[in-house]
Amino acid sequence: MAERRLTGRIAAERIRLFKVPSPPAGTVEGFLALGDASGVVSDVLDELGLGTSAVGASDLRPTLPGTRMVGPALTLRNVLQRGDPMAAARAKVNRMAEFEAHNLARAGDVLVIQGVSGVSNMGGISALTGKRQGEAGAIVWGGVRDVAHSREVGYPVWARELTPVTGKWRLETVEINGPVQIGQVRVEPGDLVVADETGVCFVPQGRIEEVLELCRRKTQAEDERCAAIDRGVPVPDIANANYGEKPA
Repeated sequence: MAERRLTGRIAAERIRLFKVPSPPAGTVEGFLALGDASGVVSDVLDELGLGTSAVGASDLRPTLPGTRMVGPALTLRNVLQRGDPMAAARAKVNRMAEFEAHNLARAGDVLVIQGVSGVSNMGGISALTGKRQGEAGAIVWGGVRDVAHSREVGYPVWARELTPVTGKWRLETVEINGPVQIGQVRVEPGDLVVADETGVCFVPQGRIEEVLELCRRKTQAEDERCAAIDRGVPVPDIANANYGEKPA
């Protein structure tokens, strides 16, 4: 297979991995089959002692209502560009490199951006490119813009902020596929992103199968509890029964 040609938007040595680790076979489909799974995934991560690995939709708002997304994280880190942004605009100095991330993306990847507040870390053309590359969508801890365009092409984005202010002259991409910080969560490339209208969870790459199995068990227990409610089982019995749920 021929080596992929780079865009040159970022120095090659700042790309830590050229290929995101793939999740175990069938696990993406397994998480999607759970439905809106962020709550149960967050519970399982807590029970496994993995710390805070979830960010609520009040902090990362989905741009496409009713959308669920699961896929491995392709990470990118932005910082403020030094100097006067107006001088950079006059000189057309654009140091954003999410297009290099799109260039490296494989079908199903989720672009996860540690971005900058108050400016757009990706816009409509970027979203269209990500859609064309087969990405599942994006998580952006920072601003985005052109939401109508990303909605129109069916590219879901969970973003911290919406803003019309371009990041072209204000941001610099300093690393691709290194660790990023999304709120209180440290995300590594290949960690599994599970996102819905309630929020976003990040499952460590080495624990994906374990977390999925426990989520299936917990979801089955919740289904049994709901069925008991529908049957008219007394509340004290519902509250005190485990309905097959086992501790993680």
